[in-house]
Amino acid sequence: MSYERFAARPPVEPAWRERAGLYWKLMRADRPIGWLLLLWPTWWALWIAAGGVPPLWILFVFSAGVWLTRAAGCVINDYADRWLDPHVKRTRERPLATGAVSGREALLLFAVLMLAAFALVLTLDRLTVLMSFVGVFLAATYPYLKRYTHLPQVYLGMSFGWGIPMAFAAVQGEVPPVAWVLYAANILWSTAYDTWYAMVDRDDDLRVGSKSTAILFGDMDLVAQGVLYTLVFLGLGLVGRQAGLGTWYWAGLGVALVLVVRQFWICRRRERGPCFRAFLDNHWVGMVVFAGIAAHYALAQG
Repeated sequence: MSYERFAARPPVEPAWRERAGLYWKLMRADRPIGWLLLLWPTWWALWIAAGGVPPLWILFVFSAGVWLTRAAGCVINDYADRWLDPHVKRTRERPLATGAVSGREALLLFAVLMLAAFALVLTLDRLTVLMSFVGVFLAATYPYLKRYTHLPQVYLGMSFGWGIPMAFAAVQGEVPPVAWVLYAANILWSTAYDTWYAMVDRDDDLRVGSKSTAILFGDMDLVAQGVLYTLVFLGLGLVGRQAGLGTWYWAGLGVALVLVVRQFWICRRRERGPCFRAFLDNHWVGMVVFAGIAAHYALAQG
């Protein structure tokens, strides 16, 4: 007598849970690094604009909005790159690249995420609501830049950092000059850390015809990165001066500088693994800069 039919069988995952898992992966919700890289500059802006802890509802709207827009950005990025990702080692298993999620599903998910973010923004003032339309445009168009220019990382910085002027608008009802200096510094920072990321994929991008700052910089990539990070710290220094930030802020910048120097050390041979680690380490850079800002308002003025 055969006992095969009585043998234990692995549980079958419900279809809805499987689809949800694919969407979760498509949004890169299992990888919080992108959300954190957007969150820290947004919090920089909120704390400086408010002179300390911002109103809690505004803090919630921007924190949740960062998560939603980052998720939407990942979805639309993978939709735009569905022709490229199957040919890149790091991205070939993404849901759109494998065909597990259709392009129509991706566009619908993108729309739902952006509508949810917009619903949160509608609770804020008119200027912030109007500025959000610029953010939607930047997020939706960024993924297509790599086909036409070697500077998609710069456009990424413009998109990632748009929460900075919006944060000042939400807190102060206007966007002062210091907000634009902080925005410019963040564009440079985003360009720099995303260039580390682009250096990971440079060989694959060259093969399929995609463009990036890593390809543009070529053998001068480390020099160009040095220039970018120098400008980042000059910009953050100017922000500190304009905002009247004190010792705690400058100490945070000092720690951030040490972390960046370490990035250059581990990337000196331009190997894929170390370049990816350098990209990830920028989360700590953003965090220590925020810690310096928060400490200034909590301790120096406490």
